[in-house]
Amino acid sequence: MVSKQTVSYLTQRFREVGLEPDSRHGQNFLIDLNLINLLVDSADIQPNDLVLEIGTGTGSLTALMAAKAAHVITVEIDTHLHQLAREELEEFDNVTMVQQDALRNKNNFNPIVLETIQNRFSEIPGGRFKLVANLPYNVATPIISNLLLTEILPTSMTVTIQKELADRIVAVPSTKDYSALSIWMQSLCDCRIVRVLGPGVFWPRPKVHSAIIHLEHSLEKRGRITDVRFYHEFVRSLFFHRRKFLRSVIISSCKGKLDKPEVDEVLAALKLGPNARAEELPVEGILELGEAFRQKLHDLGKI
Repeated sequence: MVSKQTVSYLTQRFREVGLEPDSRHGQNFLIDLNLINLLVDSADIQPNDLVLEIGTGTGSLTALMAAKAAHVITVEIDTHLHQLAREELEEFDNVTMVQQDALRNKNNFNPIVLETIQNRFSEIPGGRFKLVANLPYNVATPIISNLLLTEILPTSMTVTIQKELADRIVAVPSTKDYSALSIWMQSLCDCRIVRVLGPGVFWPRPKVHSAIIHLEHSLEKRGRITDVRFYHEFVRSLFFHRRKFLRSVIISSCKGKLDKPEVDEVLAALKLGPNARAEELPVEGILELGEAFRQKLHDLGKI
C-alpha cells in the first residue's frame, strides 16, 4: 500500500471523501517512496518491535511498518483521516488505531496513548519500543522531548521533522542553534541527521525544509543523570534568558531555594567564572553543573 502514497493517489482519495489537508494539524504527507523507505530502514524495525506512529495520515507508512513490526500503535487527531486510514488498514491484525491528540498538553503525553503503549508492550516478551513517524511540525518538539520523560522509554526515535528543529537537536556549543533542546536530547541520545528533505517531497508542499533524524536512546548516558526530571527542568531554566550570564540565570531560577553565596560556591567549585554563559558549555559541562546544583539543593533539604 505504500506505493499509493503519491500526489495523484492522495488528491484522488481526498477528493473521494471530500477532504482537504488541514494545516492546523500540520498535515504534510511524504510522497517520495524512496524517502518513506529510508525512514523505515533507518528505524531498523524488527519482528519484536512495538512501533508508535504519531500522525496516521492515510495509513501508508503504518502499513509498511506493520509488515515488519510485532505491533504498530498509530495515533491520529483528525477524525476524518482516522476513518480513511481505518479502511486502508483493515487487513492488519497487528495495528492499533487511536483517534486522539497524542498530547494532553505541551508537557505531557495523553494518558490514553501511554496506557495503550503499556498494554501492547506487555504482550511482546523481550520487545523494544520505537517511535517512527512523519511528525506534524506543530507537535514534533513536545513529542520527542517528552517521550524521554515517560515510564515507557523508546529504544530509538526515527522521525521526519522541520530541518530547523533537527539542526537544534544536533547543535554544538556557541552556535545560534545550541539550546536547551540540544542539551536535553544529546544528554540522553546519540543524535544524527539521516537526510535533509526539500519541500517538494511533501504534499502539500511546506514552506520549509525538513529532515529525517535518528535518535538512539542511550541507557549509559541516562545512567549519568541522578534525577532525570530535575535535570530536564534545570536545563530548560538555563535558557530562559540565553544571553544572560550563567550566574544571574541560576540565581533567578533558584530564587527561594539558594541565595547568591550558595550559587557562587557551586560555580566556584566548578571553576565557572562570572562571565560564563550556558550556551558556551558542552553537554558534559551542563551534566556536571546540573548534578552539582541538584546535590546542593538535596543537601539543604530543598528537593
